[in-house]
Amino acid sequence: MNQAAAHFASLQKPLRLAADDFLRTSTDPRHLDGVRRLWRASARSGDFYLRDYTGRYCLGYEQFYADDERCLEHETPPEVVTEQNWFFRLSRYSGEILELLESGRIRIEPAARRREVLGFVRAGLSDISVSRPAARSDGWGIPVPGSPDQVIYVWWDALANYLTADPARWTDATERVHVIGKGILRFHAVYWPALLLSAGERLPDTIFVHDYLTVDGAKISKSAGNTVRPTDLIDRYGADAVRWWLLREVAPLGDTDFTEARLIARADQELANGLGNLVHRVLSLARRTGRITSASPLRTVHSLADRIDAALADFDFRAATGAAVEVIADANRHVEQTRPWTLNGTDLDEVLGTVVSTCRELATEISPFLPDGAAHLHARLTSGAPDRLYPRLAQ
Repeated sequence: MNQAAAHFASLQKPLRLAADDFLRTSTDPRHLDGVRRLWRASARSGDFYLRDYTGRYCLGYEQFYADDERCLEHETPPEVVTEQNWFFRLSRYSGEILELLESGRIRIEPAARRREVLGFVRAGLSDISVSRPAARSDGWGIPVPGSPDQVIYVWWDALANYLTADPARWTDATERVHVIGKGILRFHAVYWPALLLSAGERLPDTIFVHDYLTVDGAKISKSAGNTVRPTDLIDRYGADAVRWWLLREVAPLGDTDFTEARLIARADQELANGLGNLVHRVLSLARRTGRITSASPLRTVHSLADRIDAALADFDFRAATGAAVEVIADANRHVEQTRPWTLNGTDLDEVLGTVVSTCRELATEISPFLPDGAAHLHARLTSGAPDRLYPRLAQ
């Protein structure tokens, strides 16, 4: 576990990620204390009761399934388990959860995932097991307060981490957004709000649900032996190429198949041939004149920030980055149409100034997506060095 935690934490630097916190739920004392506090709050609401239970349990996903359900993530059939557990009165919150989802108070994107959750809630909510016998947990889990022979169910424990790391950050946030995989939608959109209602805590505002990356149509997993190490991709192609593929090609709805050929093609087409070639051509001409005159950027730039903001509000990263790609293409067309290499004097200054100003705006707008590339672009535009911003990856 120590090695796995260190591995995930180490991804922040090569992927150029900015994380406010990194919480190990198994060892961090903040989490242990916070989980106990939340459990006691729900207990005071009278939402726990002890009962014997027999159910179909998927060990790989740590989830009980109804008789007519199967685990979509694992091929192994759930095993029948009989045990005594603490149960949470989820049924008590059916009406509130339904109203929160139907009203949009808790927003779920994409819309197809919202319909999926609504269908589940409208079918009726049953109380859920929120503990396991300590004897079956192999030493893992937080003991239930006042009931040390039981440990808190792993999903109840895990969900609590949004609050336990820093309760004030959750409570005081302008907006609370979850970004999750489709396999854990029910936990975040149904069970988690109910637990928060029980404990008297603030609710999430938005749940953005993404589908899976696949290789040859199969979900990437260690058990399937088809894992792709992001650090290996970064070593070969650079962080910008990896981030760009994830932003430009991963669908908002539906699984996305990954191949290195697609990553290379996307980076070469839009980063090397698109943005990189544009900057190289313009700065090479600017070096010939020895100056870059200030000029207004292309008209399409004026709406770029608003288009990106609108796309991000819908969690559509392809549309957000696509807006920048359209401006890059517009700038390249402008160069082809004006043929600045045939111009001199103020005519040349005007064309170069327009394109350079456009590139400056692009550097600002793509900085959240490609922080390294945006910084390098700003540096190139300041120094006037026409060095290649992005080399072609295809050999």
